[in-house]
Order: sequence, then C-alpha cells, then structure tokens
Amino acid sequence: MSLTLTQHTFQRGETRLSSVLLLLLILAISWLLWSGLYKPLVMSLGALSCLLSVYLAHRMGFFRHHTNLLRLMPRLPGYWLWLLREIIISSLDVAKLILKPSMPISPTVVVLEAEAKTDVGQVILGNSITLSPGTVTLDLHEGKILIHCLTSESAKELQKGEANRRVAALEPR
Repeated sequence: MSLTLTQHTFQRGETRLSSVLLLLLILAISWLLWSGLYKPLVMSLGALSCLLSVYLAHRMGFFRHHTNLLRLMPRLPGYWLWLLREIIISSLDVAKLILKPSMPISPTVVVLEAEAKTDVGQVILGNSITLSPGTVTLDLHEGKILIHCLTSESAKELQKGEANRRVAALEPR
C-alpha cells in the first residue's frame, strides 16, 4: 500500500503531488506553531504524525474533493463565527431545558433537503447540525438529512433553513 503520487493528471479521484505537498506543508506548519517544542524526538514524532495524516487523508479520498475544499476556505471564517454563535445559543437553550423541573422536551425527527450540491457541503451541514447541542444528524443520503431534535422548536428553527443557506453559500458558484 503505497501512495502513488507521480505524473497524475487532474481528474476526479486522482491525486496531484502538489495537493499532497500543500496539505503536508499546512499540517507541518500548524504542528510547529502549536507545539512550540523543537526537540529532535518531538519534531520527528510530529513529522511522522503529519505524514500519517496525509496518508490517511489519501486513503479516505480527501484529494478527490480537494478543489472544492480549497475554494470554500476563504468563506469558512465567517461561517465558523456564525456557527459558534449558534452553538452558544443552542447550549444555553439546552441548559435551560435541563434546569427546568418539568423538562419540557419534545423529541422530533425531521428530514431536511440539503441546498448544498456537493458531498463536502452536505457533510459540513450534517456536522454543523450535530455540533449544535440538542440536534443530531442521524443519516445523510442523496441530499436528504435525517435529524433528531430535542424540541419541536429547534426542529422548526432548522426547517427555516438558515444553516442550509449558509452552507450552500460556502460552495463555489
């Protein structure tokens, strides 16, 4: 099982050496900046972890979608800020529910049609929903997302489609 990285043309499913090297460079720089330890043993373990991460990314098919990922990178910080705000709001709502003696929950399962057309966009939407307390993505199939919500109010909020629109806006036009 070796990575085949030489002389690939850019087609869906094939890996370009430049993409692999770019990911390796990003991982290595991130690791160096965040670790702050520059001893030989630690640096060699860091290099090994970066190489292993690139290998696993290749095995999981990351590079099949890398062009979509690179195109949405500039839009991600704004989305992350919005998502963080939504997670905080959801956390407070769930805390209020838990602290009420009557525990007024109304578990609901809803199906949401993803506006995102790419696999990457649909996965981002599903993961974003799961990150918000009180909601869990149960299934994603052919653009339909099955979601469990702790309350019917959170289900209605999801069906309004703000998260769906924001994720769709991340995708390249």
